[in-house]
Amino acid sequence: MKLFFRLLKYSFRYWKYILLNLVSNLIYVVFSLISLTMVSPFLAILFEKVQLVAQEPEFTWSVNSIINYFYYTISNFIVERGKYDTLIFISALFVGLSLISNLFRYLGMFFMAPLRNGVVKDLRNEIYSKILYLPLSFYSRVRSGDIINRATSDVHEIEWSIMSTMQLLLREPLLLIVYFSTLIFISPMLTLFSLIVLPLSGIIISWVGKSIKRSSDKSQKKLGEISSTFDESISGLRVIKGFNAIDYASNRFEDLNKNFTRDMNKIFRRTELASPITELMGVATLLILILFGGNMVLEGSSLISADALILYVVVFARMISPAKSFITASYSIQKGMASGRRVFEILDAKEKITEIENAVEKKEFSKSIQFNDVWFKYDEADVLKNVNFEIEKGKSIALVGASGAGKSTIADLIPRFYDVTEGSISIDGMEIKNLIIRDLRGLTSIVSQDVVLFNDTIGNNISFGKNATKEEIVKAAKIANIHQFISSLPHGYDTQVGDRGTTLSGGQKQRISIARAILYNAPILILDEATSALDSESEKIVQESIDTLMKGRTSLVIAHRLTTIMNADTIIVLEQGEIVEKGTHAELMDLEGKYYQMVQMQNFS
Repeated sequence: MKLFFRLLKYSFRYWKYILLNLVSNLIYVVFSLISLTMVSPFLAILFEKVQLVAQEPEFTWSVNSIINYFYYTISNFIVERGKYDTLIFISALFVGLSLISNLFRYLGMFFMAPLRNGVVKDLRNEIYSKILYLPLSFYSRVRSGDIINRATSDVHEIEWSIMSTMQLLLREPLLLIVYFSTLIFISPMLTLFSLIVLPLSGIIISWVGKSIKRSSDKSQKKLGEISSTFDESISGLRVIKGFNAIDYASNRFEDLNKNFTRDMNKIFRRTELASPITELMGVATLLILILFGGNMVLEGSSLISADALILYVVVFARMISPAKSFITASYSIQKGMASGRRVFEILDAKEKITEIENAVEKKEFSKSIQFNDVWFKYDEADVLKNVNFEIEKGKSIALVGASGAGKSTIADLIPRFYDVTEGSISIDGMEIKNLIIRDLRGLTSIVSQDVVLFNDTIGNNISFGKNATKEEIVKAAKIANIHQFISSLPHGYDTQVGDRGTTLSGGQKQRISIARAILYNAPILILDEATSALDSESEKIVQESIDTLMKGRTSLVIAHRLTTIMNADTIIVLEQGEIVEKGTHAELMDLEGKYYQMVQMQNFS
């Protein structure tokens, strides 16, 4: 229940709508009860089942007194206007009461809409914000499809399983309280007798609810696996087709889907138990009450009259419907709690890359970047070991080494995508952990092998993260040697690039990302295998753009082309996370060590 109350806290932001909903529902309940309790006494006296009451009775707050006073009022109306006019008047009164009742019932739903949708909106906003702030290490442990499923399907499940039942949770308890209070008022003895069956109902309902929650936990996990499989299949469609693995992929997905469907069938069947169980228990209780109460009336007991018993039975029968709705809502909530837990696992995930209090502002880069005795562990394995080097402003350093040597890790540590395990990284003598993260990342531009373009226009992809003018965008594109290509397109800079830039070639995407880095205009440039995935012709064009981008900037270059490496001011050779050689191209060639072997084999990655 702690999780449920945590979800309810989101609704407190919309307390005005909760208050308006409660008031509307209260008015609806009161008018419904009035119209319900008037029917039997009115018909009884109209059709002379009860004698007209000529003398005004003494009024007291008891059931018999209220019924007798109602009989007296209707009797006067019948005497003065006649039975037919009385029938018309009462019918019109019922219509009026029904109109008022249903108007406020609708208003309850009307005020519920901004509450329900507002909570879901806030949840989605928080999840998306959290996804952006979580460290990259989080996404290496959790499948992207599962994260997407939590942000979409699980939030949707919360909306329909929990938020959609909010109206029932606000209205049905009111109905039950008013009806139950009326029953106590009519006959405390019968009401006490009816409570005997409640523990049995509670045990059955609780058992079914726990069963639904367990099944929902399993089903939501499997739905996350299905989403991940969709994501992987779309991303790896070339591999699936190329290796004739369509049947394998289909069978794998069908097994997942079959298991998910089986769990959903269990949930549906158990959820649907709510209505028949509640109705069966209610009808059984009602029959027992009729037998018990009828026996009291037949024996002439002063505790309840025949009219009061009829009224009691009518109110009790009416109470079964909101009880059914309330139990169904509780089952629905149990189903939604599984999704709520998965959503809060994201919201409660620790943001390992945090900003200290009173972090220092850093808008300019003036001296150097220093790695001081840096160690970095990933899953208990040492990725970097005792790394020490310095990049002076305006200089370039090239990192070379075998795959897994730690090159990309060094690049990721500078903008604090990860934090060092031991040691420190400083910019201008200031440890980067003490800097405002936004300022630190404002000092770095990144161009990597895996170009990320968003499903937007070319212009918006170039200006991503920056409020730039059209002239600034065009200028950056010209420097990146991509303007001519963009201008040849029918819609120019307003051309949609498609999902992940699928409408563009690798070289075109890379030059757009370089234009983005040029426009960002950060003093520190990180190039992570920026041309490794390109053919020779595209690489030549992109390399010209990179050379232009590097002018006047401090650059950390991870490259596999000899020409790019040779031009670096310092070359660092990494092996299993350690620096084994450091120097210029000429110095390392004279050393005839690891770098010399790489040059001979033309293998730098």
